[in-house]
Amino acid sequence: MKPLDTSLLPEGMQAARVTEWREGCMAERADWLAEEVPVALVFNGISHAVMLASPSDLDDFALGFALTEGLIDGPGELYSVEIQEVAEGIELQLEVSSACTWRLKERRRTLAGRTGCGLCGTDSLAQVQRVLPKAPEVFLGPAALARAQRELRAHQAVQQLTGAMHAAAWCGLDGCVRLAREDIGRHNALDKLIGAMLRAGENHSLGFVTLTSRASFEMVQKSAAAGVGALAAVSAPTALAVRRAHALGVALAGFVRGEDGVAYTFPERFGLDVHEH
Repeated sequence: MKPLDTSLLPEGMQAARVTEWREGCMAERADWLAEEVPVALVFNGISHAVMLASPSDLDDFALGFALTEGLIDGPGELYSVEIQEVAEGIELQLEVSSACTWRLKERRRTLAGRTGCGLCGTDSLAQVQRVLPKAPEVFLGPAALARAQRELRAHQAVQQLTGAMHAAAWCGLDGCVRLAREDIGRHNALDKLIGAMLRAGENHSLGFVTLTSRASFEMVQKSAAAGVGALAAVSAPTALAVRRAHALGVALAGFVRGEDGVAYTFPERFGLDVHEH
């Protein structure tokens, strides 16, 4: 059988032959699989975490992860990222400031890299809900949320071919998607997006993040750590995520589908004139 042409595939995919059955009929066809690779993050020679992730936009992932995990205070503390392919997967060798090395030693973690896991291996309850500054107040409307979800589909090349990816997008206040990143893990997709935002110098008070996943506690906290003031998800948040969003001043919306949605915090920031019934 003719081999599949992989030259035009987006990064982070692998071609495959599969056999499917539908309504009693069986057929062999071409298919595409999302790659899932162990990615080790090593800070100044100190191994900190191993995450299962998609092997794309890894420079963005390194920067976003370092910031949202509280290991660096800003992009200026990350001097370089070297991507090394090894037999077991990929190593991201991060050269960071001495202050980051001190934080890393103070907060030693061993993350057992399950896909999409946000708090695996955290060794202290105090590390879970970190002290963070209040997020900026951001104001937008339902039409912007709908546009963001609609436009995000066009930025999900790997998802459209595999059906196995999450995505996160940075959008202007009008809902226009400015940046988007995909990953097999929803936390990783958000870290990649935040890294891309930092590299692009985006003004975090002039937009919001939209997600193709649920809004968990960790997604809220990562957004707040990056200075994002509004978060919109296609699925529901958890109760802890809503409490954290209230505490950090993040406007949080869920079940955003078309121009419908649910405001879980600060409904006035989504342009909703709320009256009690």
